[in-house]
Amino acid sequence: MTDDFPMTDKFTAWPAADAERYRRAGLWQGVPLGTALTAMADEVPDATAGVDHHRRISHAQLRAEADEISRGLLATGIGPGDRVVVQLPNVVEFLTVTVGMLRAGIIPVLALPGHRRTEIEHLAEVAEAVGYVTTDRFHGFDYRRIARHLRETTPDLRCVVRGDAQEFTSLETIRSTGAGSVTDSLPEVDPSGVALLLLSGGSTGKPKLIPRTHDDYALNIRGCAEALRFGRESVYLAVNPAAHNAALGCPGVWGALLVGGTAVFAASAAPDEVFGLIEREGVTHTTVVPAVAALWSSASTTRKVDMSDVLLQVGSSKFDEEAARHTQEALGCRISNWFGIGEGLLTYTRLDDPEEVIHGTEGRPLSAHDEVRIVDEESRDVPPGEIGELITRGPYTIRGYWNAPEANRAAFTPDGFFRTGDLARMTPEGNLVIAGRVKDTINRGGEKVSAEEVEFHLRGHERISEAALVSRPDTELGEASVAYVVLSGEDELSLSDLKRYLTARGLAVFKLPDDLRLLPALPRTPVGKIDKTSLREDAASPTPTG
Repeated sequence: MTDDFPMTDKFTAWPAADAERYRRAGLWQGVPLGTALTAMADEVPDATAGVDHHRRISHAQLRAEADEISRGLLATGIGPGDRVVVQLPNVVEFLTVTVGMLRAGIIPVLALPGHRRTEIEHLAEVAEAVGYVTTDRFHGFDYRRIARHLRETTPDLRCVVRGDAQEFTSLETIRSTGAGSVTDSLPEVDPSGVALLLLSGGSTGKPKLIPRTHDDYALNIRGCAEALRFGRESVYLAVNPAAHNAALGCPGVWGALLVGGTAVFAASAAPDEVFGLIEREGVTHTTVVPAVAALWSSASTTRKVDMSDVLLQVGSSKFDEEAARHTQEALGCRISNWFGIGEGLLTYTRLDDPEEVIHGTEGRPLSAHDEVRIVDEESRDVPPGEIGELITRGPYTIRGYWNAPEANRAAFTPDGFFRTGDLARMTPEGNLVIAGRVKDTINRGGEKVSAEEVEFHLRGHERISEAALVSRPDTELGEASVAYVVLSGEDELSLSDLKRYLTARGLAVFKLPDDLRLLPALPRTPVGKIDKTSLREDAASPTPTG
C-alpha cells in the first residue's frame, strides 16, 4: 500500500479525495449504522421487526433491548472501538446484540455458527477481541466449551452466553444491567469508522477480517434494498447464517430493520421448516446458494408451497442457466442472480431483465460508482468479451483487510483495486459472467482447464446431481484433475463412461477428468459453498475410484 491509502491503526481507509467524492454524491450519508437501523422504531414502533421459533419483537422493542445491551456491555468495561466476537445462530438476539454493539460503537466480529475452537481462537487473536458473545447450545453443540477454552487462553476475555450461561455472564444479566442505567447516554459514534468485521471467503482455513465502516455498509444495505424494492411491507427470510454478508446486509436482516420491514430467522434450510415459515410469515425475499435452490426445487414436488410472491436471491457460487430455469419453474418464484463478496462489490440481475440475462449472467454492479476491470496476469485489461480476473474498487469495497499488511500487498493493486480471485467476462450489454476462480484453473501439462466449465458439463449428466472438479499434484503433468460427483440414483458410474459422455459434449481431451471419486454428498462450508479445500486434500490421497 502507498501513502495515498492511509492506515489508521489496523484499518486502511479510503483516500481522502475518494471519501469526499462519495460524500458529495450522497453515497456516504454520515449516519452511524446503529442509528440508521433503529430509526424506524419512531415511524413504525409496533410493526414486527424480528421473528424466530421462540420470539416475535417489534421495532420499538428491538431498539429498547439493543440499548439495554449497549449499556450493559459498556458497564462491563467494553468500550467504543473494542472488538467482540459474536457467534450466534439465527435468532432474534442476533439483531439485538449486533445492533446494541453498533449503538455503543463496539465492533462485532461476526463468526459463523459452524466455527469451532480453532477458528474462534484465531478470530479473537487477530481482532484482539476483549469479549465473546455466544449461545448455550445449537444443533447439538455446546458453545460454552469454546468459551471455557478462550477463558483459559485469555483470562481477561469477557464471555457472555445467551440462554443457560452456567459459570459465564448471561445475556439477560447484561440486559438487566443496561436497563438499570437507562439514563446514561450512549457514546457518539464516528460514521467513517469501522462498524463491523466480516470474515473473508467461506469458513475453511483461517479467514481474514474485513473492516466495513458505518458509511460504506449503510450504502451496501440501502442499495440492495432499493434494487430489490424491499420496503416496509417486505419480509426477509434468513436461511444462511445471519452473520454471513448476504443474509446480513444484502439487504438481509439488517436491511429489514433499515426500511421498517421484518426479518424472519430459520434455524436451517430444510424444506419442512422453511416452507412453513414462507407461508406463515408471508416471506417476500430470501437468499440461498444454488445447492439450497436445488434442494427446495426437489422438495416442492411432494411438499407444495406458494412462492409466487417470493424473490429468490441466488448467489455465493455459480448458478448455471439450466439450474436457474428449473428452480424458477419448480418453485414458481422470481429470481435475481447475484455475485457478491464480503469485501464489497455486488452485482445483480435487475427485476425487469429478460430471462436470458437473469438465467445466464450475474448482472451489473450495484452502484454507478463501482469500478470494475477484467485483467490478465499482468494486470492489463483484456479485450472485451474475453475472460480474465475481476478486480474492483468503489464506495463500499474495502481498501485493505484488518491488520493484514502481507495479505493486503497480495490482494490489492497499488492504486487500490481489490483482486477478487474470480475469473469473469463482460457481455456487450455490460452484464458480468463469472467463469470460475483463478485458483480453480487447473494447469494440466501446460493446458489451462477451467473447473467451472467442466463442472457445468458434469451437472448436465442425467445421473449426476452434484459435481466439483479440483486439482491434485501429478509428477508428469504438474497437476491432474479429479472429478467428485454425487449420483442421483443407485447406478454406478465409471471414469471411462464419464469421459465418453464429456467427449460427446465436445470437451477437449485435456479437459477430461483424470480421476473420478463418488461421494454421497459434497462437503460444504457453513454458508453452503462447496468445500474445495477439503476436496483438494482428499484428491491428494492415493485412493481414486472409477
